[in-house]
Amino acid sequence: MELPRFHRLRRSYYRLEGTRCPGCDERHFPPRSVCSRCGLSGLEPQRFSGRATLYAATRVTQAPRGHASLAPYAVALVRLEEGPLVAAQLTDVGEEPLPAGTPLEMVTRKVRDAEEHGLIVYGYKFRPRLEEERP
Repeated sequence: MELPRFHRLRRSYYRLEGTRCPGCDERHFPPRSVCSRCGLSGLEPQRFSGRATLYAATRVTQAPRGHASLAPYAVALVRLEEGPLVAAQLTDVGEEPLPAGTPLEMVTRKVRDAEEHGLIVYGYKFRPRLEEERP
């Protein structure tokens, strides 16, 4: 990832921030300027809770450049509590696949190795939820 693009997306990567449509209440991640459901522009910032449910997952054994030291690793589609479906890496999981429906939480972890700029990229990943919320 290029350094300027990384800095533009910092809020999304570290805080899991997207947008919400004031017209139809659709939530988007990553942030958009136009709603994909109703076409309204002028979307509002939406900070997501980081709580999610596992939708589907697989394991990457041959990683692309910049991710080789992290392989093998799990990637997944996770459904945020607020609605959007997000692609993300999983962390703190073993070799066995997690079942769909597993409760997850967002954490910040190393996403890729240092490149020519010397920048180690950190961002969001999801892990199995450590504690169930109590009423």
